[in-house]
Amino acid sequence: MQNKKTLFVVSLIALLFANLAKAVCPVCVVAVGGGLYFTRKFGLDDMVTSLWIGGILVALVLWTIDWMRKKGWRFKFDDLTIWLAYYVLTLVPLSYYNIIGSINNKFWGVDKILFGTFLGTFIFLGAVWLNGYLKNKNNGKGYFPYQKVVVPFSILALSSLILYFLV
Repeated sequence: MQNKKTLFVVSLIALLFANLAKAVCPVCVVAVGGGLYFTRKFGLDDMVTSLWIGGILVALVLWTIDWMRKKGWRFKFDDLTIWLAYYVLTLVPLSYYNIIGSINNKFWGVDKILFGTFLGTFIFLGAVWLNGYLKNKNNGKGYFPYQKVVVPFSILALSSLILYFLV
């Protein structure tokens, strides 16, 4: 029941800002949030689930930065502050509630959730870059409808599948 409430709140927040920022579109944020929800629901390994945590954090950071730029809000080190705020506000509570830090939940000596979150961050950033590259190659237009959603979501899903079979 709690997961449904969380998904509802995340979706509602995404819809509230739908017209305000388009760096990473609201559909993409909701899709990545859904991916996170389903990986937890099906009991996949924490490292696979955390890929989606990293993806949604990147989407929210980029969305927030774009929204602030459109409002004309700038301050010294604003990008760094936003990145740090999202990651600290996500990872510190996970650590506080002992979700991060279990001795039995390590991969290469690093907590699986931390490892997966940062891996998901770089994978999602690469997917966003790839989408931009593809659009630039096609005169600023996507090759197919909803490419902005499909490319990052598909790359995260494929990465999750690969990681699922490796771990």
